[in-house]
Amino acid sequence: MTDAPAGPFSALRTFARRHRAELRLAVRVTVATLLTYILSLVLHVPQVLWTVLTAVIMSQLSLGRSVKATLDYFAGTVGGALISGAAAVAVPHQGELGYLLPLAVAIPPIALLAALKPRFSSAPMTAVMVLLAPTIIHATPLESAADRVMEVMLGGLVALAVSFLVLPSRAHALSLEQADAMLARMAEALRALLSGCAQPLDQERIVEIQSGLGPALNRLETFVDEARRERAPYRGEDFALAPLLRMLMRLRHDLVIIGRAALEPLPEALRGKLAGPIARVAEEGAQFLEASGRALVGGPRPSLDAFEAALDDYDREIAVYRQAGFTRPLSVDELERLFALGFALDQLRRDVAELSRWSADFLAGPH
Repeated sequence: MTDAPAGPFSALRTFARRHRAELRLAVRVTVATLLTYILSLVLHVPQVLWTVLTAVIMSQLSLGRSVKATLDYFAGTVGGALISGAAAVAVPHQGELGYLLPLAVAIPPIALLAALKPRFSSAPMTAVMVLLAPTIIHATPLESAADRVMEVMLGGLVALAVSFLVLPSRAHALSLEQADAMLARMAEALRALLSGCAQPLDQERIVEIQSGLGPALNRLETFVDEARRERAPYRGEDFALAPLLRMLMRLRHDLVIIGRAALEPLPEALRGKLAGPIARVAEEGAQFLEASGRALVGGPRPSLDAFEAALDDYDREIAVYRQAGFTRPLSVDELERLFALGFALDQLRRDVAELSRWSADFLAGPH
């Protein structure tokens, strides 16, 4: 009875571990929203809505991404405000229909600028706001342009301040957290895929297991690229995480091969004999992957000995059964699956050993 609540709490801990960055972002967005709203009221900002929206948009997962988003958004706002403000002054207009002409003059060059330079993607929206705001509030286009720049500046500054001061997330740290989460997913996949050697594992289940690894890898690649840009002004380009990304790509490929080999259970003549060694390989390998991920975010570095011992036991069992002639009656298809599994486990051994060596060097140095 006392163990019943462990399930939901365990799931909650797993969710929090895998989504630490998102949880911190939720806190920062909330703080930025409330703080911007209060400051907008205190400063009597004409359009509080746009100030708060700017703060929300500028609050990004990593500090580096927040800085880039703020600079790009501010550049687009200033560019759109200047062009649309000039068009409104240069092109006479009266009444609501009269705004068609300044819109027709201002929007084409601004839209072209945004298409050529993605950092100015907010310029068309700013131009529309500057030109059409006078139809909603009583202000001239120039006043509207100045208000828009002030709103974006206030919202962006608040978002940056919150990104620096409230649960700050640097892309380098986010990369390590994402690698931790991905290694945990790989451990789960290794257990599930190798269980297919003892019992049928349907294709849908394999697709479900493998499908989560691709987006996780893409997410890690994004963080690693942001970490490189984020650190470049201070310490030169940082390639410390590039080998980690490559190793995880290879580990994912190993899991794909294992999934193909485990699509059908092992031949019945070997299934009972190899079920135990394969289960130990799966569990020791999964535990090592999980511990390697935790080591990247502050946990102790794991030993590879248990996993290598489990692989050695599996290799010895295979050698014994070959010498005893258990593999002779197998069909070509069954032999291919057995050899594919052995090849995948050998490749997994090499890639996991490389991960262990890299972790030792990385964790021993400054990062």
